[in-house]
Amino acid sequence: MKVRVDVMLKTGVLDPQGEAVRHALGNLGFDGVETVRQGKVIELEVAPGTSEDTIKEMCEKLLANTVIENYAIQVL
Repeated sequence: MKVRVDVMLKTGVLDPQGEAVRHALGNLGFDGVETVRQGKVIELEVAPGTSEDTIKEMCEKLLANTVIENYAIQVL
């Protein structure tokens, strides 16, 4: 079973990588970009029957820093 985990910084947390991308886009002539938030996507291939609770535990313990990041799980 394939699972995708999207991890993004929580609203209000400074995103220096996103700001660098926004600035670079402006330098390339893309002036309409007001904000950029950068995150990460993690794809897992897990054994059939792996519970969503187990995947949440993976996120809580390793894949996301839940103090400053939110995550969303999607079964593909």
